[in-house]
Parts: sequence; C-alpha cells; structure tokens
Amino acid sequence: MKNARFLFFFALFILNLNILLAQTIEEIKQNPQYLWGEGVGATLNVADKQALAMLAGQISTTVESKFEHLVDEQSKGDKAVLQEKTRSVVKTYSTATLNNTERLVLGNEPDARVFRYIKRTEVEKVFRERKEKIIVFVKSALKAESERRIGDALRYAYWALLLLKSHPDWNEINLSVEGRSAQKLIVWLPVKMDELFGHLRFKATDSEDGEKTKIVPLKIFYKDAPVANLDYSYWDGRDWTNLIGAKDGEGFLEYVGENSKNKENARLKVEYIYENQAKIDDELQMVMQRIEPIAFRKSYYDIRFDGDSDDEARPAALPVAADMEFVRNPETYKEIVQKVSAAIRNGKYRSVKRFFTEEGFEIFQKLVGYGNARILSTPEPQIFAHRGEVMYRSVKMAFHFQNNYKKFVEDVVFHFDKEKKIESLSFGLSEKAFSSIMEQEAWEKSNRFVLINFLEHFKTAYALKRADYIESIFADNALIITGHLVKNADVENRFKNNRIVKYNRQPKAEYIGNLRYSFGSKEYINIRFEESRVRKGGTGGNVYGVQIKQHYFSSNYGDTGYLFLMVDLNDTNKPLIHVRTWQPNISDIDSTYDMSIF
Repeated sequence: MKNARFLFFFALFILNLNILLAQTIEEIKQNPQYLWGEGVGATLNVADKQALAMLAGQISTTVESKFEHLVDEQSKGDKAVLQEKTRSVVKTYSTATLNNTERLVLGNEPDARVFRYIKRTEVEKVFRERKEKIIVFVKSALKAESERRIGDALRYAYWALLLLKSHPDWNEINLSVEGRSAQKLIVWLPVKMDELFGHLRFKATDSEDGEKTKIVPLKIFYKDAPVANLDYSYWDGRDWTNLIGAKDGEGFLEYVGENSKNKENARLKVEYIYENQAKIDDELQMVMQRIEPIAFRKSYYDIRFDGDSDDEARPAALPVAADMEFVRNPETYKEIVQKVSAAIRNGKYRSVKRFFTEEGFEIFQKLVGYGNARILSTPEPQIFAHRGEVMYRSVKMAFHFQNNYKKFVEDVVFHFDKEKKIESLSFGLSEKAFSSIMEQEAWEKSNRFVLINFLEHFKTAYALKRADYIESIFADNALIITGHLVKNADVENRFKNNRIVKYNRQPKAEYIGNLRYSFGSKEYINIRFEESRVRKGGTGGNVYGVQIKQHYFSSNYGDTGYLFLMVDLNDTNKPLIHVRTWQPNISDIDSTYDMSIF
C-alpha cells in the first residue's frame, strides 16, 4: 500500500515538473530577451547538436552587422551574402564553446529532445574563449620572436589575425604589447608580421653542384642573428616546393635536372599560414576554411647565388660552460666524420663500416635511411670529451619523405667510444635547449653531459623507431601518462583552448606495445624540442625534471604539447625515466606537470 502511494505521488511530481518545464520553455520562446534552439534525435548527443545548430543560427542574426568586413566590395549591401558569411563564421565556434549555454533535457533516448537557450545579454560568453585564444597566440608570437623562433612567431601572429577576423568585436580588441599602451590588434598584427618579414635575411653560401643536381646551403638571420626555426618554400622552375624546415640559421635549396643548370638566383616564400599544423585545432581549421587567406607580399624574397661565404654568414659558436672539456687532438675525429660524410654523399655506406661499432653502424644505416638523408654542410665542429667518450657536434643534414609536405634540417651528432669508434648518432637539441643545460655550472659536469646525450638519443629513438632502446630507458615501475588530441565532443575538456584531450595512464609493457604498433603505422616521426626547463630534484640524488615543449610530427598525426620527464642519473651509464607525462599547449603554463607534483 505504501509503495503504491509513493508511486502515485512520484508520478504526480514528474507530471507537474513536465508541465512546469513546458511553461518555462514556452515563456523563453516568447521572450525576446532569449535566444534558443531545440533538437530531437535517437540519442541525446544527436538532439543536442541539432539544438546547438539552431541556437547558433539565432546567434548569427544578433551579430550579423559586425561581420560586414568579411563581405567583398562587390557583395556589399547583399543581405543574403552577409547572412551566409556570418552563419558560416559562427559555426566555427565549437560545441565546447556553445556549451556555455543553458541546457534542458525534455525527453530521453530513444526519443531524445534537448532545449538550449541563452540570454541575449550573455551572448558575449560564446565569444569570450576565442578572445582569450587570440591573446594567447599574440603573447606566444612575441615570446617566439624573443627566442628567434621566427617560424613560430609568424604562425602564432597569423593565427591570431585570422581568429580576430572571426570575432564580432574584431575592431575593438586591444592589448598592451612590447611595452606600449593598448594597441588595436586588427591594426597591430599585420604591421607586426610585416616587421617580422622585414628583419629576415637570407644568404646563399657555396653550392654543391652535381651532374644533374645543385644544392645551395642557406644562412638565415633575423636581426643579424641566426633564426632558431623558419619554414619556407622556393620556386624550383616548375612549381613551389614542399616546405623546408630550417633550424638554427641553416637551410638549403635543391634543384634537379635542367633547373639545376646555370642557376644564379632563387625566389623564396616564407611560410606563415601553417594550414597542416592548424588541423590539431578544430576551431582554427574551420576558420581557415571559411575566411579568405591574408596575403603578405613581404613574405617573398629574391636571393642571389654569389658563391661567397664570409664571417658574417657564420652563426656564432654555441656558448659552453668553462668547465666543459674539449678534445685536445681532434684531427682523428674530424677525418673520420669527413669520410662518413663523403660516404653519405656517394651512397657507399658500407665503405665506412670499419669506423663504427656493430650497434653504431646499425643506427647509422637507420639514420641515412630515414627520409632520404642528404649532407648540407660540415661546419667547424665542437668536440667534447667526457670519461673517454667523445661527442662530435655536428653535421647539418636534410631529410624528406615521399608522402610528406615538409623537409627537415637536423644537426647530426656523432658519439665515439674510447676506441674512437662511432657507437651511436643522434639528432641534436636546438641551440637554446643545448645552451640552457650547458650553462648550469652548479650541476656536475658529468650530469650535464649525460643529460644532453640522453635527451638527444631520446628524441632520435622515436624518429628511428628504436622501440628496444626506448624500453631500456624506462624504469619497470615508471609512471607513464600519455595524451593525444581527439575529436569526441562528449569528452569533458579541462583546458581552455577548446581542444579535447584524452589521457591514459599506462604500465610500461602496455606503453611499449602501443609504441611498437604506432611505429609500424607511420612512414616517419619527427620531434622538435623548444622552451626547455630543467630542474634538479631536492631529494633522491641526481634526479632531474625536464619540462620541454614538444612538436610532434608524423605521417598521420601531429600535436604540440608539454612533455615532462623525471630522469634518474644516479647511474650515469644507465639513465632511467621514472615519470613521463604529456599535456597540450595550454594558456596557463603553471598547470603543467613539473617536479613539484612528484
């Protein structure tokens, strides 16, 4: 009897609640102070998307007049064109952004019904996160410029400008930059990009002419100092080439066949749009598809091949701590590297096998097979000694892949054992990352040497797909947190950049197994490190926390994020990773993983 009475009153409560909801929804629909959308579907997700799409259409109407700048001169005054442009841009605001709106579930699956609404006075909520992202991009561009990462500076500045054009307050967003009072970004950003282009300088050095090829090394400067990174393409006589990724002031041009003959100058175009990298951000990618690209004439350069190489064209030597030991008699090492470089140029790899250990030659074969390797230059090296081992820095090489849109320039570092045989090769850290470790004179010299060696082999192991080596450097009980960007809009996003991140804690065996599978599915992997920050732990002896910004490129996936490694160097012959975490490039750097957490 009691159960029947409870069910009666519960049913009465639900009935009254539905009536109340129906009255509330009708009131919202009739009230001009609200915007709303309604959707139905077999699942709540389908119904919600439909409701959000309808709501987005109503939001478009309220901000229509603010997007007249997107309509070309011929279509000015055409209301239908303006409406279409506005709706197209508002659709670039992701579901995560529109989730700021209120939601009512009116029916459950399989007859799901969802109602979304927002007050007109709160429409600004929808656009707030994009404004925050614009400001983050502007600040990232300025930071990149200060570190001579001009490729990154141009990329962030252009992305900020493009997103700005998609914001209804595009003409009103101001920011204090470079020590000046608040600047109107719609004016400041194009001027800043022209300034970045204007301070770039290219110098062709002595070319290497083959029977049907011509390779022209380039020195690339920003305000007379070598750039840390820059991407560009050039006219090869028939078409614009794939992108070339310059590193630490070094790039190249390559001409094949008839186009290599009697070549005395080049036409070069610096990249700033980065459409492929924009794919990691759904909103940014959609904006690129809906807003006309912005052309910058100053991104084009004419370069003459005068064949002269002078002191001005040589990057300054890397700063090195005073207590680091150089090899006293380096000629033997120079001679070996020259012979290995010649073997790479002529393709006779086995002719230099005697200069390698067995494992070293195996790594060498993988490296020269990685992306059609080419020697660009063999600059005057820095050769360090440590406990009988020698680090030879470095030979400039270029790598490209059949199905890739980009070519890479890397510094290849040679590692010699006590018998003066090459025991391994690695891709060098950037100048900034290398110097930030070398200059820590308070740390033991051996730890700095081992840490650089370790980080360079770490990034190289992923490029050469050395799963066994990677397995050997992780402790058996290592904490491994992986993360990657996904497109599932139902996953809660804890970060402020509207990208969905999936995290997974994995035991070592599972991580290595997944890594082997991943290696098998990719033509290539290339990792770039920047913004490194290394801290020595207060306890545990020689334990270091390495927080580093990582750009990960592969043939089927790419992302940018912060990698944290806790590395145990108590046994310098066997460094071990106890913690490995990853998280995306976020606006609040203080919330990244670091030594304080562990």
